[in-house]
Amino acid sequence: MTDRSADEETSASAPPELPEGAQFRIADLVLDEKSVVRRSPDVEPERKVAIFDLLEENVFAPVGSEGGPYILHLAIEENRLVFDIRLENGDPHGKVLLSLTPFRRIIKDYFMICESYYDAIKTAAPAQIEAIDMGRRGLHNEGSETLKERLSGKIEMDFDTARRLFTLICVLHIKG
Repeated sequence: MTDRSADEETSASAPPELPEGAQFRIADLVLDEKSVVRRSPDVEPERKVAIFDLLEENVFAPVGSEGGPYILHLAIEENRLVFDIRLENGDPHGKVLLSLTPFRRIIKDYFMICESYYDAIKTAAPAQIEAIDMGRRGLHNEGSETLKERLSGKIEMDFDTARRLFTLICVLHIKG
């Protein structure tokens, strides 16, 4: 589900301008496992890679914040995506809630194409695998852009951070 390759889409979005010296980054991430509906064996390594990559390098700046680093608790509650942001010492910093409706189609399509991709790598020709992978990356980028747009004015982040968070939103897997 993650795409660690460097392609032209990732360079199109520069990190937001942030105050000098402040730490606007996620230092730790907690996924609400109660939200997980199902997880295939193919998804577990993707979850680990997305979390590792996210914690290694990210830009995460809640609007109006004086800085972190932050602990992000990511969950789904009552048809909403919850970004429960805490300071590194565990003190609450704020919550951002997003409707899941704008993500439903993208995630559904993304899971379908991921299944096709995992099936294809077992038997398909390299050209077919590449075509499916291009579609998979395109949907992943669309989901990442949607996330950035929906969080605009609430949490600023770079494109790579949005991509990794979108992967983790998919891991939480939305019903329906």
